[in-house]
Amino acid sequence: MAQVSGLNAATRPGHGLGRDLAGIVLIIFLGLAGYWLLPDNLSFLTRVISIALLVLSLDLITGYCGIASLGQAALYGAGAYAAGIACINGVSEPFLLILIGAAAGAVTGILTGAIMLRAHGLPQLVLSIAIVQLLHEAANKAYSITGGSDGLSGMVPAPLFGLFEFDLWGRAAYLFGLALLVTVFIALKLLVRSPFGMVCRGLKEDPLRVSALGISAFPVLLRMFVISGAVAGMGGALGAISTQVVGLDSVSFELSANALVMLVLGGLGNLYGALVGTVVFMAVEHVVAAINPFHWMTLVGALLIAIVLFAPRGLSGSLDEAARILTRGARRSGP
Repeated sequence: MAQVSGLNAATRPGHGLGRDLAGIVLIIFLGLAGYWLLPDNLSFLTRVISIALLVLSLDLITGYCGIASLGQAALYGAGAYAAGIACINGVSEPFLLILIGAAAGAVTGILTGAIMLRAHGLPQLVLSIAIVQLLHEAANKAYSITGGSDGLSGMVPAPLFGLFEFDLWGRAAYLFGLALLVTVFIALKLLVRSPFGMVCRGLKEDPLRVSALGISAFPVLLRMFVISGAVAGMGGALGAISTQVVGLDSVSFELSANALVMLVLGGLGNLYGALVGTVVFMAVEHVVAAINPFHWMTLVGALLIAIVLFAPRGLSGSLDEAARILTRGARRSGP
């Protein structure tokens, strides 16, 4: 009952509009603040944006559709390699490379979805692991195309708008990535609030009732896999453009597992949670690894255990609950 009421509240037109506008403004403000306050870490911040797109794509199929996946890096890596290969072969326009990455991710999403949706539950999760492992091995063996274990290098993206070069300081890449993230985030917010997004939520909450309405789950979920693949592919393409290198880590099981951890950390079924989880996880990893390069995983693991135990809805869910309590208290104490 609580889930239904929460869903109804979230779908009321005026309920979340102000919050979404404020959230988007906050994302832009924090992004620009990072540009000015952390000028020596723009490459790392661009990496955060790239992974945030991956986690957002995972939230679409896991948080909104209820499909557990440990193979999302397959979509990310497809976009990264497609953009990298295209750039080496003469396509250097950054916007076109992002579109190529999105297309590659979408095609991989169709194939991945068509396979995974044939199963349910644990077999579905195993299939996702098998897919990313197969693509990882394929990228490793196709040395003449992907560079194998040495990676794909030699990419030289054209200057943005013909003026701003993708240099070692990463200024153009970061602002380009920030603009891409905001644009994708707005589009996904509209998507999850659309009738299509409501159907996906319904399939997660009560698939029998949705099927009784005459809606077939397979084409709906496959469509979400395509959209998810396009978003992940854009993240991979951004990573390729910013670092000008694509390695096997772009299509690894470890990246897929980390993406799922970030999503759980931030909160499932909440696009803000995907961003919060990515930023917190990567910031903690970055700082702790610099302090203790040998045992940093222990500290990160302890943090994750604490959050799962004491904030089961993720950081964004806990923040929402705290905000509701404060608002309720303010109304009661008011005149």
